[in-house]
Amino acid sequence: MLLTLACGSLFFPGFFVLCAWGLHRALPQWTVIDCLTFSNRLVSSIQAVLASVSGLTIIWSCEDVVTCRHWLAREYIWVLIPYMTYDLGAMYICYWYRNRGEDKKHSLAIFRNFLKHDRLMLMHHVFILIVLVPIAQVLRGERGDFFVGCIFTAEFSTPFVSLGRILILLKKQRTFVYKLNGVLTLGTFFTCRILVFPFMYWSYSQEKELSLLRTPFHIPFLCNVINALLIAPQLYWFALLCKKAAQMFDTSQAKKKS
Repeated sequence: MLLTLACGSLFFPGFFVLCAWGLHRALPQWTVIDCLTFSNRLVSSIQAVLASVSGLTIIWSCEDVVTCRHWLAREYIWVLIPYMTYDLGAMYICYWYRNRGEDKKHSLAIFRNFLKHDRLMLMHHVFILIVLVPIAQVLRGERGDFFVGCIFTAEFSTPFVSLGRILILLKKQRTFVYKLNGVLTLGTFFTCRILVFPFMYWSYSQEKELSLLRTPFHIPFLCNVINALLIAPQLYWFALLCKKAAQMFDTSQAKKKS
């Protein structure tokens, strides 16, 4: 546990700094914020792959969705804690470099604007750290590894989201790769961040021989509340992704007409 926590605490910020430094030296034409943004997206993608593989391993290994155990369900939480903590810091660093004044100093005004600008993502990270982590490690006891694995697989869409940002950074918005990645982003986001919740209810209903509609009434009320709190921001972000996809389609249609 402590070794995993220590490795994560060193790896995520260390790789971020090393990658940003290497990009700045290899591509001097890139600005510092470009190097930081690319590095942050790369680290996010690495973590997403680790989480997704862990989640799928847990799901495939659990024959009983309630009582079946897998060591990754607890061990990977010790990777997730330093990543979420690192990502909060990396988000602020990127925001500061993008919005800093001529004096290049940190200020309370910039920090307040950061909290306001990224409040939903910040709340998401803090909710995971102070609510989900204690539940996953202590409060749920010896049950529910399968559902922890399902939550891990929500990260499967992150590499596609990150690739989209990187392609924008490289000014590749008009390429086929960018449009294909947009479709994959929508598909994986909808499947792994939204459909995963009804999938968990369906899996439980199959295990307990219940109808899907009756399942929410046969599980602890707190589980329903947490699922609602988790899916709410996903629906909001999915709506934003659909809006961007529609704008991309409208742009391509306008070019064909002109």
